Amino acid sequence: MVWIMGLGGLKTSWQRQTKDFSHTQGSKYQSLIVDNRGMGESGKPMQRYSTSEMAKDLLEVIDHVGWTKDRQLNVVGISMGGMIAQELAYMIPSRIAALNLISTAPRLVNTVGFIENLRNRINLFIPRSLDDQLAHVKHNIYTEAFLDAPDCLEYKVEPFPTNGDRFAAQEVAKRQMPQYFNRTGFMAQAIAAGWHHKTDVQLKEIGDKVGRERILVLHGTKDRMITFPHAEMLLKGLGGEEGGVRKAFFDGQGHVVPIELRQDFNKLIEEMVEKGKALDAKA
Repeated sequence: MVWIMGLGGLKTSWQRQTKDFSHTQGSKYQSLIVDNRGMGESGKPMQRYSTSEMAKDLLEVIDHVGWTKDRQLNVVGISMGGMIAQELAYMIPSRIAALNLISTAPRLVNTVGFIENLRNRINLFIPRSLDDQLAHVKHNIYTEAFLDAPDCLEYKVEPFPTNGDRFAAQEVAKRQMPQYFNRTGFMAQAIAAGWHHKTDVQLKEIGDKVGRERILVLHGTKDRMITFPHAEMLLKGLGGEEGGVRKAFFDGQGHVVPIELRQDFNKLIEEMVEKGKALDAKA
């Protein structure tokens, strides 16, 4: 399992999935998590980033751990991580066992009004207080129902009052460690995501070479970060349901389905892993 995190996220954000797959089911799954360049324990070079270069970074790590066989990689990428996953699949399609594209896009297009789109882009560059930053991020990636619900993550000492409080604590901790999270790295990643571009021709090639039955496109209809029309565009470009691509669209859900709908999400990923094995057995 290769888990690819999104914009501004650390590899530890996959803690629910690494626990559920590689700790609880350690005899069945192995997980690889990395910090994308610009974040966490990875390098933060002062240069322009791209999703294709970030995919090359990831591929170096994958090769280093020896996962080099055909149909060996079950890839899960969320948001910008889904863009990196597209680039990885484009580079090494024969090594992909399953390609799970979560809350992501082949390219970013304007799906809201001009003023709102302009405001959203400007907001990325405006310095904010920490409280304002957290409120803005929470609003954009989570549903209010999830934020207000009791803390649902397994805890060592005691739970936070709500999921929203846990998120805020994690973000504050991250932002107090400039060696892990800084504005320069974040903006370099944001530019990479903003310039990510996979044409329909390239998406068709991914579908052809990876195999459409090995691909999942998952998205929430109320995603504020990467709006739902991007999922429809991605699904169509890859070949659509009629071509064999699996669709999982969650009505009313936001950007982080792996956290908000943990069990449902994990079940889908497990089904895609098993589907890949079944296809391999037929080959």
